[in-house]
Amino acid sequence: MRWIILALMLMTSGAAAQERRPSHCIAIADAAPGITYLHKANWQEPVPEYSVRISYIAHASFLIQTRGGLNAVTDFTGFVGSAPLIPDIVTMNHAHDTHWTAFPDPAIPHVLQGWGEFGRGIDHYLDLGEILIRNVSTDIRSQFGGREDKGNSIFVFEVEGLCIGHLGHLHHVPTDEQFAALGRLDVVMAAVDGGTTMPLPEMIQTLRRLKSSVIIPMHWFSRYSLGAFLTGISDVFAVQQPGESSIEVSLATLPDRPTVIVLEPEYLIEQE
Repeated sequence: MRWIILALMLMTSGAAAQERRPSHCIAIADAAPGITYLHKANWQEPVPEYSVRISYIAHASFLIQTRGGLNAVTDFTGFVGSAPLIPDIVTMNHAHDTHWTAFPDPAIPHVLQGWGEFGRGIDHYLDLGEILIRNVSTDIRSQFGGREDKGNSIFVFEVEGLCIGHLGHLHHVPTDEQFAALGRLDVVMAAVDGGTTMPLPEMIQTLRRLKSSVIIPMHWFSRYSLGAFLTGISDVFAVQQPGESSIEVSLATLPDRPTVIVLEPEYLIEQE
């Protein structure tokens, strides 16, 4: 009888493993308390197995690197530093000219604008095998106090079983439908300026609902605004300020407690 039960258990677990999708944006952290998941690494080094490297370039631009060598840059402005890097994918939002460029290098294979015709938005679903990039549209304030429906995109990068979200120039708390479309983001980059995007209480409300394992602040114009955000969210989220510009993260090494990791912006420079 015991061997029959064991066989049934193995058959059940095997079936579940075959049905599991590589990434479904509801991955739950399963890491030991106190695990070290922050690694000092140059952006040019190979990405470890099952991991993704995220490097903070400037403002709202991040470099997301996969183990297979794909490079994606968020809120691409046309400049990432002195390194001769041509990304495979760039995403852009047009609320301000510090989040996009009208003249991306034509050598970039995939240029994803976060907006379409005025008020109509745009839909992206780019599957490159190792990484899938999709977007959820949100509204932005337009000039002279108006509103542009679907003028911003929250881009989601599904890679190595992780769901990594970049909130872009988010101007409002997402609707229930938008939260549902996003799913659970394991890592999220969030603007914490408290003014040009959205007030800090509303951003913190959004992040608490997302329940991401890792939050990376961006779009902070001073240590004062960054400090105000950290103070407002530290009752629920742990805070780490390692003084580095990059992290490497995997499903196995997500923190057991939701954590804010402050990365220091640093343009990409070719290393000898």
